[in-house]
Amino acid sequence: MDRPASNILSSPIEYLNGISAIRGDLMRKEIQVFTFRDLLDYFPLRHVDKTRVDQIKQLSPAQEYAQVAGKLMSLELIGQKRARRLVAQLQDATGTIELVWFQGISWVQKMLQPGQSYLVFGRVGFFLGKAQMAHPEIEVFRPELASGKSFLEPIYPSTEKLKAKGLHGRAIGKFTKDLVDRLSPADIPENLPEYILKQYQLVNRFEAYRSIHFPSSDTHYRQAVRRIKFEELFFAQLGIQLLRIDRHRNSRGWMFEKVGDYFNGFYQHHLPFPLTNAQKRVLKEIRADLGSGKQMNRLLQGDVGSGKTMVALLSMLIAADNGFQSVLMAPTEILAQQHFNSIRAYLSDMPVEAALLTGSTSGRDRKKILNDCLEGHTHILIGTHAVIEEKVQFKNLGYAVVDEQHKFGVAQRALLWKKNSLPPHILVMTATPIPRTLALTAYGDLDYSVIDELPPGRKPVQTSHRTEESRPQVMDFIRQQIAEGRQAYIIYPLIEESSKLDYENLMKGYEEVKSFFPEPKYWISMVHGKQPADQKEANMQRFVHGDTQIMVSTTVIEVGVNVPNASVMVIESAEKFGLSQLHQLRGRVGRGADQSYCILLTGNKLGHDARERLKIMVSTNDGFKIAEKDLELRGPGDVEGTRQSGMIQFKLANIVQDKAMLEAARNVVADLLEKDAQLILAEHLPIRQYLLERKDKTRWARIA
Repeated sequence: MDRPASNILSSPIEYLNGISAIRGDLMRKEIQVFTFRDLLDYFPLRHVDKTRVDQIKQLSPAQEYAQVAGKLMSLELIGQKRARRLVAQLQDATGTIELVWFQGISWVQKMLQPGQSYLVFGRVGFFLGKAQMAHPEIEVFRPELASGKSFLEPIYPSTEKLKAKGLHGRAIGKFTKDLVDRLSPADIPENLPEYILKQYQLVNRFEAYRSIHFPSSDTHYRQAVRRIKFEELFFAQLGIQLLRIDRHRNSRGWMFEKVGDYFNGFYQHHLPFPLTNAQKRVLKEIRADLGSGKQMNRLLQGDVGSGKTMVALLSMLIAADNGFQSVLMAPTEILAQQHFNSIRAYLSDMPVEAALLTGSTSGRDRKKILNDCLEGHTHILIGTHAVIEEKVQFKNLGYAVVDEQHKFGVAQRALLWKKNSLPPHILVMTATPIPRTLALTAYGDLDYSVIDELPPGRKPVQTSHRTEESRPQVMDFIRQQIAEGRQAYIIYPLIEESSKLDYENLMKGYEEVKSFFPEPKYWISMVHGKQPADQKEANMQRFVHGDTQIMVSTTVIEVGVNVPNASVMVIESAEKFGLSQLHQLRGRVGRGADQSYCILLTGNKLGHDARERLKIMVSTNDGFKIAEKDLELRGPGDVEGTRQSGMIQFKLANIVQDKAMLEAARNVVADLLEKDAQLILAEHLPIRQYLLERKDKTRWARIA
C-alpha cells in the first residue's frame, strides 16, 4: 500500500522561491491558492508549443490566439491618468503587430527594452486592418526555441491584480515547474486500485499530475486529462453512494404500516381526476419507502403540471392514516397559498385539517395554528420557511414535503429533521427537470422518482419567437384572446445586478401595455419584487379571480400562480432568460382545457446561445430535452436545480461531454461497493487511505 502523501503539499505557498508574502496573499485572494497542493491542483488553461511561431503577415481574424517572435521597435506611453495605455510595436521579417497594455504598465515598462527580441503570445485582434494583441504574454526570445524540438509550455489562468505583481500565466508556470520538480511519487500516492487502472488504461497518479502541467507530448497530456477526469468522477460517485449506503443502513424512520380511511376515502370518492400511470408508479415507490422502517429521502421531479402536488397530498394522507402529521414547505407565500387553496379544496369533504402559516399570518391566527399543531389537531401544515421556526412544534410530525427544493438552503431543510424524536420522511420536489447525468452526480444519494407524463387532455403550449417589429401584431393577438374571455401574462426580465434598471424597465413596459390596453375597457395587474407583500398578493389575487385581464410582472410569478383561464404568456427580452426559466414561465399557461400560447419577444440582434435557447423552446415542450440542452449550453455549475450543498465543481470533468465516463465511474463504484462496502480489502486500501486523509473536507469518511 502507498504511504500517505508527505507534508510537502501542505506547505504554505510562500515557501516557494519567488513568492513573497504580498504575492502569496494575492494568490490566496485571487485564485484561492493557499498551499503547494492548491498550486498543484491549479491546472493550465492550455499549452503553447513555443517552437511554433506564426508570421505576423499571416495572422487573420479567424485566428483566436497566436505566437509571434520579433524585435521590439518602440515602446510609448499614451494618454493621461485613467486613459493611459502602453503601446509597443513588434516587428518580424514579414510585418508589424501592435502590443497594448492598459494595466500593470509600470511593471511592463521595467521589463521591456526596445531593440530586444521577444516571444509574444496572446489573443489576436484587428483594428483598421492592423493586427493587435492586448495584454499579451511576453518574454525574451531564446535562440534554442528555434531548434525544432517541441516544447509544450503551460499557460495558467491569471487576473489583472496578479499580472500587476508579475504573476501572469507564464510566471505561475515557472513556480509550478519549481514545485513539480521537487515532488516524488511518494508525494502523490496512487488512490485507485491497480485493477481499475488496467481496466480503463489509466496512467498512474504521479505521472498524470506531471503531465497535466508539463507534458512531453500531446498524447501524454490527453492521458493525464483522462486519468484526472476519471478520478474526479469516481470519487464523486463513491462519496454519493457511500452516503446512500450509510443512510439506508443507519437511518431509522417512522413505520407507516397501513393505508387507511383517509387515503382510501379520498382515492375512491374525492379524487378529482384519474391518476396517470407515472403518478401511480411514484406513489408505489413512496409507499414502499414509508413502510420500510427507514427514513425516506426521495427526490420527486416532474414537469410543470405533471401532478406532483396530488402525489404529495396522497402520501400525506398515508401519514395521517398512521397517526402522523405532515408539513409542506414552499419557497414563496404565493406558492404556499396556492398549495393551501388547492389542497383545502380537494379535502373540503374530508375530516382532514390543513392550515397555512407564512410570514404574513396575523398574530391571532398564528397562535391558533401553533397550538393546533402542538395538540395534533392539524393534520397538514402548509407554509413558507416560517414552518421551520423554532416556535413551530408538532405533536407527531412524520412526513415533510419540500417544494421547489433548490430554493432552500441545506441548513433550512435540516431544521425539519429536528421536529420529532426521529426525523420525518422527506420528499423533495422540483418542477425543474434535471438531466439524468446531473441527477446521478448531484442527487445520487437520494432515491429518485420521475413523473414523466402529463394528465390526459392537456394541450401542448404553442410557442413562437417574434421580434420587436411584430409587437403590434402580438398585442392584437392578446386583445383577441381577451375578447374570447381569456387572460394574459407579460413578463419582464430580472437582472439581479440592477434592481433600479429592472424597475424602470418594468414601469416603462407597464405604461406601454396600458397604451395598447387602455382602462376602463381593460384592467391590468402589476407585480414586482419592490411591492409590499400584501399589495403583491392583492394584485395577484385580482388576476387569479379574473378582475384583471393582463398581468404585467417580473419573474416573481415563475412559480406558484395557477390561473387555468390564462392562455397567453408573452416574455419580453426573452434572449435574457435561461432555458430553465423560460420553460418555468411557459408552464404558467396551458393549465386549462383551452389552447395556450407562449410568445418569445426579442430584439433583432441575437447571440449564438440566445438563438439556440429560443430554437429549442419553439421546437419542444419536453422539459427533460430542454434541461439537457440547458446543461449543454451553460454547464452544470449554472443550471438551476443543482444542489446548494456545494455545486458540482469538477476541475476537469464535464458531466455533459464526459457522460460515458460518468456512467463508467458509476458502474465501477457500484460493483466495488457491492463486493467491499467497507473498503477493507487490500486492493481497496489506497481508496480508503485517500478518503481518510480528506475526511475534514467530506462526510465520506464515516466508513472509518
